[in-house]
Amino acid sequence: MSESSRSLDSLLPELYGEMRRLAAWAMESERPDHTLQPTALVHEAYLRLQRITDLDTGDRRRLLALASRTMRRILVDHARAHKAAKRGAGGVHVTLVEDALATSPPFDLIALDEALDHLEALDARQARILELRFLAGLSVAETAEAVGVSEPTVKRETATGRAWLYREMVGNEEGPSD
Repeated sequence: MSESSRSLDSLLPELYGEMRRLAAWAMESERPDHTLQPTALVHEAYLRLQRITDLDTGDRRRLLALASRTMRRILVDHARAHKAAKRGAGGVHVTLVEDALATSPPFDLIALDEALDHLEALDARQARILELRFLAGLSVAETAEAVGVSEPTVKRETATGRAWLYREMVGNEEGPSD
């Protein structure tokens, strides 16, 4: 059986450690009292991935990138549910993790998701690069491989995308910008 035709079930033992690392990375910047744990995040992502009928299991990096994106969606769904339960009181915040952003204040996860969705409508590749770098914690080389671009392109897109994202998020906190 070729790797591209292997089922997700047969790949799980090989991918579990990396998916667990992605989940731990994603959860690292969540609030301390978060009710979702990394293991549960991995399991929920796996269940969602199983529902995809035309899932390409032949490209490990792309599969892990998809798992990372799925985890982001789960965390956003969880944040929305948490916020709804509190009836809007307070916000769910996440800190973007990269040396240049480590000193920046935490961002609202829902606002971050909306900003990434907005960027995706403008520049899908740049949004994907930011997601892989900041939320999945992939290196420049890993991101370049997953997206299929050069490392200098990843560095350039990260720098410009980070500036755009910051401006978008700060603008959302200060109110509507015209």
